[in-house]
Amino acid sequence: MKNFKTIAIALLVVAGSFSATAQEKKVDVAKSKISWVGKKVTGQHEGTISLSDGSLSFKKDVLVNGSFTVDMTSITVTDLKAGEGKENLEGHLKADDFFGTAKFPTATLVFKTIGKKSAGVYAVTADLTIKGITNPVKFNITVGKNSATAALKVDRTKYGIKYNSGSFFDGLGDKTINDEFELAVDLKF
Repeated sequence: MKNFKTIAIALLVVAGSFSATAQEKKVDVAKSKISWVGKKVTGQHEGTISLSDGSLSFKKDVLVNGSFTVDMTSITVTDLKAGEGKENLEGHLKADDFFGTAKFPTATLVFKTIGKKSAGVYAVTADLTIKGITNPVKFNITVGKNSATAALKVDRTKYGIKYNSGSFFDGLGDKTINDEFELAVDLKF
């Protein structure tokens, strides 16, 4: 009887340790989408960029971690047509004075702190690395059963991207590009 109690207690401890481990949900990169918007004095441009990897981790259905790798070489412009400036803008965004994708083909986002705001909504502080430079970013993420969405603004100048920034150059006039760009993230698992 004593051995039975010892085995039962051991099984409960082992079962408890399994339930405390995080469950990782890998992102389906083919079905997930990141849209971007960059604004300037005379208008804006928009496009998409692809994830190459990503996952969210949960303990008892509560978000506890997340990390993502973005394929910076996949930057596309969706508001211009081929032959009407699309290729030029995409090339410029991939060039060294913007994202320098030949040298920095990926960017990463790694969750650092997560606070629950309401059912399925979390306040996240994460480390975003672009062009080898890491800075914290804050945003809310809404998590559903097989999806998650987030919107965030990124100050490009914090990553050494100062091209036509009114914060660094005078006299740009209508060539000024906003320092912040916007990301809308739609993840599918």
